[in-house]
Amino acid sequence: MVYLDNAATTAVSTESADAARSAMLECWGNPSSGHSFGINAERLLKESRSIIARAIGARDEEIFFTSGGTEANNLAILGCARSARKKNGHIIVSAVEHPSVLGAARRLKDEGFELTEIAPDRYGRISVQSVADALTDRTVLVSVMLANNELGSVMPIREISRLLKRKSPDTLLHCDAVQAFGKMNFSVSSLGCQLLSVSGHKIHAPKGIGALYISRDIKKPLPLSFGGEQQQRIRPGTEPLPNIAAFAAAVRNLSCDSTDIAALSSYAKERLTELGCTINSPDDASPYIINFSTGCIKSETILNFLSSKDICVSSGSACSKGKLSHVLTATGMEHHLADSAIRISFCKDNTKEDIDILCTAVGEALGSLVRFR
Repeated sequence: MVYLDNAATTAVSTESADAARSAMLECWGNPSSGHSFGINAERLLKESRSIIARAIGARDEEIFFTSGGTEANNLAILGCARSARKKNGHIIVSAVEHPSVLGAARRLKDEGFELTEIAPDRYGRISVQSVADALTDRTVLVSVMLANNELGSVMPIREISRLLKRKSPDTLLHCDAVQAFGKMNFSVSSLGCQLLSVSGHKIHAPKGIGALYISRDIKKPLPLSFGGEQQQRIRPGTEPLPNIAAFAAAVRNLSCDSTDIAALSSYAKERLTELGCTINSPDDASPYIINFSTGCIKSETILNFLSSKDICVSSGSACSKGKLSHVLTATGMEHHLADSAIRISFCKDNTKEDIDILCTAVGEALGSLVRFR
């Protein structure tokens, strides 16, 4: 089995699974309870929060656990825009954001906010000038991801932050860092954002856990749910301690040294190009993601072919469910390339042998399936 779909999800690490099991069997108290079981659970909760805070250069009290990246993005965008209470407020997002960002922003549009979706260049990159051109005196929030989940394109978050500080200091900057966390070296201060989303299952933790950084220097977002005092009432409900402990264990084992992955990515691009494939990802993309097109075999067809050989890849975001990618469409990519696009994505366990197996199979597909285009 060759697994090259790590941008969709990663295998849970032994350390992460052990941490979850320990929390379930040995530290199962409610962190809000005042007895010894609750105190022990609260201690583990605080330790886990601190580990994740340190990983992004935040303060412990600025980390809010969520059910994943989608909820973190929703809470940041809906909660902060509604909290601004600015009449006819304006939101800016890129057109290549994850559906959880675009969906939340479009919900705000339905509520009366003005929405600008910035178009990318051919490689899915957003320019600082395009953000500057979209700004108005009513802009309350800008949301741009750090690394795109389909093309791997890296966005100029630091430069956008400097632009906002200079031109629109009251405008908040949210960054979806789900595909960058654990793979790129950054901190919330180096990026200059006030809100940042991360997720556990992209870094070998279980599904169902993520976190939102909310700077203590901004007005807190309005909650999306109600009913408890937990997490400063911003995200109430009893904390899922096993998942949180597993998330912290995965973060503890992170290494942002991408030297080996960069070499693997370069090798894969070289092999795929030799087969006649088009590399859709930019040269300066995250090395963890490569998007390529055969140009002559529909994505679904080659996906099924590769799957029959126990090779796991995808045609784009796992949330798109086989639909033509909104990311590739937004770039203006030619239809025959967008309709034949494949995404491969790496983790530390992938090898050159995985790439050789993939490219052998792609070569076979090009020889046997091209007549069905």
